[in-house]
Amino acid sequence: MLKKLNELDKRFEEVGVLIQNPDLVKDQKKFKEVMREHGHLCEVLEVGNEYRKCLKGIEDAKMMITAEDDADMKEMAREELKALEEKVPKLEEDIKLKLIPPDPLDEKNIILEIRSAAGGDEASLFVRDMWEMYCHLCDRNGWKYENLEAQETEVGGFNKIVTQITGKFVYGTLRWESGVHRVQRVPQTESQGRLQTSTVTVAVLPEAEEADVKINPGDVRIDVMRAGGPGGQCVNTTDSAVRLTHIPTGIVVIQQDQKSQIKNKEKAWEVLRARLFDFQQSKLDAERSAARKNMVGSGDRSEKIRTYNYPQDRVTDHRINLTVHNLPAFMMGDMKEMLDALNVYAKEEQFKSLE
Repeated sequence: MLKKLNELDKRFEEVGVLIQNPDLVKDQKKFKEVMREHGHLCEVLEVGNEYRKCLKGIEDAKMMITAEDDADMKEMAREELKALEEKVPKLEEDIKLKLIPPDPLDEKNIILEIRSAAGGDEASLFVRDMWEMYCHLCDRNGWKYENLEAQETEVGGFNKIVTQITGKFVYGTLRWESGVHRVQRVPQTESQGRLQTSTVTVAVLPEAEEADVKINPGDVRIDVMRAGGPGGQCVNTTDSAVRLTHIPTGIVVIQQDQKSQIKNKEKAWEVLRARLFDFQQSKLDAERSAARKNMVGSGDRSEKIRTYNYPQDRVTDHRINLTVHNLPAFMMGDMKEMLDALNVYAKEEQFKSLE
């Protein structure tokens, strides 16, 4: 551990020299990479210096126990030694987790897609409940959100809703939410009080800038049409809806929530870039043995990841075998315990793969 920390000390000095180079800011991509590495090294070495101080304290306490004649001083040294030795494993664990460099994607905004799967009307109602849950989480974290597409049902739910979420560390917080979410409860429409199991799918797509994904305009077919579904004046009477079809992958994006065709087209391109970027990242993940392919999971939409059991007032994440109670609070966005546990576990698995 000390050898690794010494290596990081040298790298920290090198990065410090790079930051002082006035030419660095001319290359914004390189500048962001260097600043990200500098921040990461600061975090690691802050814990590393505490670890070194702890080891030095252990050495001093042992010397005092050996050299000191005073019984009270010896006892004080023994107590100090015990306290410091108990701190060492925790500090070592903290350093291991912090040694994993941050993923640049973690800072990205996201496109959140929630769709009903099995369960009919009840599934569509749970789509709404989950969308509201993530909106409450956004409010707690100071994130902003804007709906890009919403397919409402007659019972007040959504067959599908697509939301753009922007803020600090959004993807890093929510990246493990992708997958199948299962709900077990008595539906409002069930007169016999029978328990029903329904499922919805969640996709968390890191928002992609034009520099992140190159799209050949010739590969995209653009169609305009009249918007469908409920709407106000002009929504269904003008060709405001836009459909983008990426021919090589078959990915189709339809955007119709805005009255302006121009705005719908802009939003459609944002969603298409995010889906293509996610497509490319998924291919990369499939080609390498990374932590997300282990117990935390791939984030694949076919993978059942979590159960929301209303009668038992619990939420269980099946990837890490963690159950939290107080389901109403969870649905109001109190998800920190679950999200933190998922991210810590992912880092632990990633560290194992690096050893």
